[in-house]
Amino acid sequence: MLISRSVQDRFGSNMDGKSPEKLILVNREPNGVALVTINRPGSLNSLTRPMMVDLAQAFKRLDRDELVRVIILTGSGRSFCSGVDLTAAEDVFKGDVKDPESDPVVQMELCRKPIIGAIRGFAVTAGFEIALACDILVAAKGSKFMDTHARFGIFPSWGLSQKLSRVIGANKAREVSLSATPLTAEVAEKLGFVNHVVEEGELLKKSREIADAIVKNNQDLVLRYKAVINDGLKLDLGHALSLEKVSIV
Repeated sequence: MLISRSVQDRFGSNMDGKSPEKLILVNREPNGVALVTINRPGSLNSLTRPMMVDLAQAFKRLDRDELVRVIILTGSGRSFCSGVDLTAAEDVFKGDVKDPESDPVVQMELCRKPIIGAIRGFAVTAGFEIALACDILVAAKGSKFMDTHARFGIFPSWGLSQKLSRVIGANKAREVSLSATPLTAEVAEKLGFVNHVVEEGELLKKSREIADAIVKNNQDLVLRYKAVINDGLKLDLGHALSLEKVSIV
């Protein structure tokens, strides 16, 4: 059953609402881990509008799937995600770009399951913002996060202007965003943004090790714990401590 569902998600695009190019792959593994892969390696996994919708819907479906405990998000080939495909930018930004149903970052933030980002190569602008929406990050050595909003004159809309400073500090965030210079995985680890930096060949292995450790724990508490941590980050300490107390059942 689990194997057949994995095959459908990878190849049954017409049945599952996925783009015919199969640019977002979802593989549900028997141990409760789901692997989501941005699969456009020839374009360094740059995002088109259909890919964004597919990615959003993938997270929405996995959140509802009782058999899925942890989600690993990665990119195929040499890059995690090089941002929005600027050759398709008009299509990406037309219509209701604020529709939560088609917004991958909104759906990642709504997802109750822990999300592990497995980063190799570049996570640029929109890719950077998608990485920020993950709960845990594992990065291959030499990987780079880059914010090019200022370079291209496009204002961020997935939270980069607010989230990054809360993770790595305001001064470093200003440098990264205003100068559009790369933040390396090694520096990001020192700043507490990346959890682990590993050899490229160990990237998915390390991500799965973390996922397996999460799967072994009480799943009801894992979901509640993730929620109280993430919700508490939006509050001052006093209100966050109150949130913890009201979360005790």
